[in-house]
Amino acid sequence: MLKITRFTAVGEPPQHDTYVLLCAPHTTNWDLLSLLMASWSSGENLNWLGKHQLFRGPMNRIMRMLGGVPVRRDERRGMVESLADEFDAAEHMALAIPAAGTRSHTDHWKSGFYRIALAAKVPIGLAFVDYSTRTVGFGPTMVPTGDIEADLDMFRAFYADKRGKYPDQESEIRFSDT
Repeated sequence: MLKITRFTAVGEPPQHDTYVLLCAPHTTNWDLLSLLMASWSSGENLNWLGKHQLFRGPMNRIMRMLGGVPVRRDERRGMVESLADEFDAAEHMALAIPAAGTRSHTDHWKSGFYRIALAAKVPIGLAFVDYSTRTVGFGPTMVPTGDIEADLDMFRAFYADKRGKYPDQESEIRFSDT
């Protein structure tokens, strides 16, 4: 499938039993499929967060089989705590989360992936789909320090040369409350 899309998989998934996989930039629905193909080619099965509307009707079964976990973004339900509990109970869990939480341009990333990793005490692996080089894959893994600006600087450095399919839709690498 990667050859059909003319993408090359690079890097290896994090070598941890449990981790959050930060995915950026995210500007098209094809990003998820590309990332899943890269993970499957490396022998990794990812779970991923997606808006609950993707899980309607017959798509519910398909999305869940592909590792999808529906999220209701219109409700506050203690998702950080519940996902941290899921990590605590799991022997193996790789949870892919799009940094901006949307394919559209925003002036910030959502901080949920970071708060989940801190609460669950798991590392954050960096994943990307780079249309400028036609590569999809995995970068370094980092342990969140709680020093938000320092950690955001590391994300900025890694993603500086990665381009989404629609670069004007890329979101700024900052949290809304920083």
